[in-house]
Amino acid sequence: MQNKQIPRYQQLKDLIIEQIYDGALKPLQRVPSENQLVKSMGVSRMTANRALKELNEEGYLNRRAGVGSFVSDFRVNSHLFEIKNIADEVAFRGNKHNSRIIKQSLIDVPRKISRIMNIDSNEQIFHILLVHYEDSIPIQIEDRYINRFFAPNFLEQDFLSITPSSYLSGISPLHQAEQIVSAIIPKNLISNLLEIEKESPCLLITRKTWVKKEMITYGKFYHPGDRYELVGHYEPVKSNKFQKNNKKFM
Repeated sequence: MQNKQIPRYQQLKDLIIEQIYDGALKPLQRVPSENQLVKSMGVSRMTANRALKELNEEGYLNRRAGVGSFVSDFRVNSHLFEIKNIADEVAFRGNKHNSRIIKQSLIDVPRKISRIMNIDSNEQIFHILLVHYEDSIPIQIEDRYINRFFAPNFLEQDFLSITPSSYLSGISPLHQAEQIVSAIIPKNLISNLLEIEKESPCLLITRKTWVKKEMITYGKFYHPGDRYELVGHYEPVKSNKFQKNNKKFM
């Protein structure tokens, strides 16, 4: 780091990027902290902070609030038009899934949920809030409400060993589902659970599911913006009429 024509923070960035490409810093490996960089590289704290911040913004690093900076590994892919069990997605990638339950209870139906799910406001509903991890890194927060008449034994389930999606699909296959994808700046609780910095963007999937004509679940699924992406593929099916007309121009 002796080229005076290149800013010190950029030299530090280039060095870390080179170590990532060379394999000296491996995916998910923790990189030196600001204080460690100040001591080992002879740079100012401001220089170290800017280098780590920009590497995070550019996708080379993943900064986890209160924990440190880690080399980015991958972007999790999920199909936009399918509803999959997140544990199966993680296993498909050859990684380990585990979860942490924040809440699992029977509550009075919140007014908003009563209106959305068309449930009497005097009724009760199951609510679960949990964090899904991939190799100990949080990749999804599941905040879901479940019609208690559809899954009366919901509270008796061990959702550390089975996911809510897997359990619910075992009761009955879905007949209809709706998903809305939004980019948001999450509230502090979500940021803390996902171990991301405040003001970091998230992908929010709002999902409604029906069996027959009754809505059975309403959920919000939060994903860190730098660890998750949705992929959709669409291929139009040509009608016979189109194919017949198209032959005239071949």
